[in-house]
Amino acid sequence: MFILVTVIHVIICFLLIMIVLLQSGRGADMGAAFGGSSQTIFGSSGPTTFLGKMTTVIATVFMLTSLWLAYFAVHKAPSVMDGVSTPPAVTEKLPPQTGGTQEGAAAPAAVPAQPATPPAGTGGTTGEAK
Repeated sequence: MFILVTVIHVIICFLLIMIVLLQSGRGADMGAAFGGSSQTIFGSSGPTTFLGKMTTVIATVFMLTSLWLAYFAVHKAPSVMDGVSTPPAVTEKLPPQTGGTQEGAAAPAAVPAQPATPPAGTGGTTGEAK
């Protein structure tokens, strides 16, 4: 939803810029003497009413999206992962390899860690129960 409103906000920004630039300024009569009048494009009423209303609507949508984005930038919803702690990384040191490996030869597979104490009931002997 946040991305959708951001995209709408950017589009509204460009539309607002275009509409403001299309409107004639106070010195439009001076420009008409040099390049002709462009007010006939918008009909006999001129661009003032149409572009004025369009500017009001676009500016209102711009303000609403600005307020919405500002509010939700501060009041972010809590994430599902906020209370979860990450377990510590388990690293196992492998014995250093003796001798070099040949090019193209695969490295030996990692050996699983052996328990420090023998399992209960074996007594550390050949595996026979006592």
